[in-house]
Amino acid sequence: MSTVRICLWSGPRNISTALMYSFAQRADTIVFDEPLYAHYLSNIPSEHKDRHPEADTVLRTMENDGDKVVDMMMGEFAQQNKVVFFKNMTHHLLGLNRDFMDDVINVVLTRDPVDMLPSFAQVISDPSIEDVGYAAHIELVEYLTARGKVPIVMDSRRILENPEGELRRLCKAAGIGFETSMLSWEVGPRKEDGVWAMHWYAGTHKSTGFQKYSPKETPFPERLKALLEECMPCYEKLLELA
Repeated sequence: MSTVRICLWSGPRNISTALMYSFAQRADTIVFDEPLYAHYLSNIPSEHKDRHPEADTVLRTMENDGDKVVDMMMGEFAQQNKVVFFKNMTHHLLGLNRDFMDDVINVVLTRDPVDMLPSFAQVISDPSIEDVGYAAHIELVEYLTARGKVPIVMDSRRILENPEGELRRLCKAAGIGFETSMLSWEVGPRKEDGVWAMHWYAGTHKSTGFQKYSPKETPFPERLKALLEECMPCYEKLLELA
């Protein structure tokens, strides 16, 4: 069996870490946490870079050259790693040659911006649409579809409402078997976590599986409403595909 490479293309705060933890439970799988993050940070203005927690540590400890990261992603892995799962942010693809995407399973993960934006703004207070990935997702879906490589589109809420059903759908599309072990994990961090985990993964570290969906109870922040209007048309298109 040749290596199955799953590239998750997510926006931030989209339960992408929970999906990474889910795949990490498989004995045949190795997972990578945002390997293109340093490439992204090294290619954005310093005033934008400095808003990202642990940015300097990311740049110091991870490969900055995105082409070398792609070479790693498409390289050889140990025989027991029949599945390789890369958790990525869509907007981290800055300027990269995307030909490699023809040879991986591309999964686009989205989330209702009504739920996502307030969560993201707790860490990065003044987000733009470039930070949150919705427009980048639409562009990526259109790019892949035009190449005949239609991606698997998933919605975070639907995963939380039916984790087994959605994971079975994903595994079937990837040509691998679903395993019940993917539905739960031990509480706490994982060795694969990026150095930014302390700022973003608190909820996942307290969890032992996909948490039941619950809508936000607090009013949507007024300061984010203009960004919400930008994001919503993109999200609605993605939801149709999901």
